[in-house]
Amino acid sequence: MEFDEFSCVDCYKVTCDNQNFPYPKGCNTEKYAQIVDEAVELFTKDEQNKKLAIAAAQVEGNFYGKKTRVEETLIFAEKIGAKKIGIATCAGTIREARTFAKILRETGFEAVGVACKVGNKDKTLIGIEDCDKVHPGNYEPMCNPILQAKILNAEKTDLNVMMGLCVGHDSLFIKYSEAPVTVLFTKDRVTGHNAVQPLYLTESYYKRLV
Repeated sequence: MEFDEFSCVDCYKVTCDNQNFPYPKGCNTEKYAQIVDEAVELFTKDEQNKKLAIAAAQVEGNFYGKKTRVEETLIFAEKIGAKKIGIATCAGTIREARTFAKILRETGFEAVGVACKVGNKDKTLIGIEDCDKVHPGNYEPMCNPILQAKILNAEKTDLNVMMGLCVGHDSLFIKYSEAPVTVLFTKDRVTGHNAVQPLYLTESYYKRLV
């Protein structure tokens, strides 16, 4: 592999995680040394970055392998001083969102949720072809992650939690969210929202992927 083609996914030494020097040839830590220093400054000089990073490290350090992601999300929110939590959920996971909202409220947070179909506008209005609907020939409201973000912005949430947004819709939500965003779970209709499962099964059921 050429020097310029090498990246972290091609490294089996993972020196950056254990200080097992020297770094392999083409290591991003050395190749982008200047950017490394610039990134560290963004942690130390930006107060919000610093607060989020310290809270995340504390959650990882104190609860690694001990708490579920639901619990870690609550702890993280508390550590950054968040009071009002926004929930950006898929309409298909509204039951899970209700349960999470209940947990938030019972633990002292304020919760406000917005489902992806909010606004109730037909997909064809933004140029989506009828043949690309889940059920062609029928009225089908578009997922509206931009509106989800704007509503939560208007609600002045302190932290937004994504629950089951589609691939790409999550990108748009993150782009327009003014509050920091974390993910409780990603959507994967085939695996019951266990999106990493196919990566564990590339030598058997999902061999077609490789």
